Amino acid sequence: MSRVHIKAKPLIALIIGGLFLFQTVFAATYTVKPGDTLWGISQKYGITYTKLMALNGLQTTTIYPGQVLQVPGNDNIYVVQKGDSLYLIAKKYGITVDNLKAANDYKSDVIYPGQVFIIPKPVDSSSRTYNDVSRGYVQRSVIPYTSEEFDLLARLVTAEADGEPYQAKVAVAAVVINRVKSGIFPSTIKDVIYQVDAWGNYQFTPVLNGWINRPASKEAIAASRDALSGIDPTNGALYYFDQSSTNAWLWSLPIAARIGNMVFCYGK
Repeated sequence: MSRVHIKAKPLIALIIGGLFLFQTVFAATYTVKPGDTLWGISQKYGITYTKLMALNGLQTTTIYPGQVLQVPGNDNIYVVQKGDSLYLIAKKYGITVDNLKAANDYKSDVIYPGQVFIIPKPVDSSSRTYNDVSRGYVQRSVIPYTSEEFDLLARLVTAEADGEPYQAKVAVAAVVINRVKSGIFPSTIKDVIYQVDAWGNYQFTPVLNGWINRPASKEAIAASRDALSGIDPTNGALYYFDQSSTNAWLWSLPIAARIGNMVFCYGK
């Protein structure tokens, strides 16, 4: 299980072989590990990432290893009872055994009375899952994408937002995703990024100058993953540009957000 610091008094005592074993039914804090994202942590505890941000007074989605976050109390904690199994617990909460084990970083199939499990949020049945290996689609996401497209998206984020706040990196990826979903741009990540308009203009400068071919940074990879999971700091923007731009048409668009040195806009 992910390392959890307990700040609550034990509430359940079990007598096994003459020994008292104490288990707590409160999870009070969570220590961020390398590779964690705010969205991923929020899913473990069955809340939205925005609620997790509010709970911790965070202004951005940026977190770092070793950071201690406040997490929900005992409303999503289950204490194993005699006769329980992973299957029965998962069925009780409308989740899969794999989801239950993943949320608790639990490898074994054996459980025992008094053991404490975090119950993750049930997967929304309206969320589409793309896992068709024959077509190259991987991971659950708001849109389908291939591993090649994920790398391409992360490289675009690196080229466009290197040096910008993490939230801006997520926003750049979100704009690409919003275009895929819009119905007025191409319908895949690859085609959106490599699109050339009727006048021969590239939609993204890094494709023109070759920066798109640079390796993706770790932050850009994490930001792309967050955006593909549904996080969008722009709430639907279709365009972005640097605030130093003098392009009158871009500045005429309705502004959705300003993050760092970048401006994100809706379409007209």
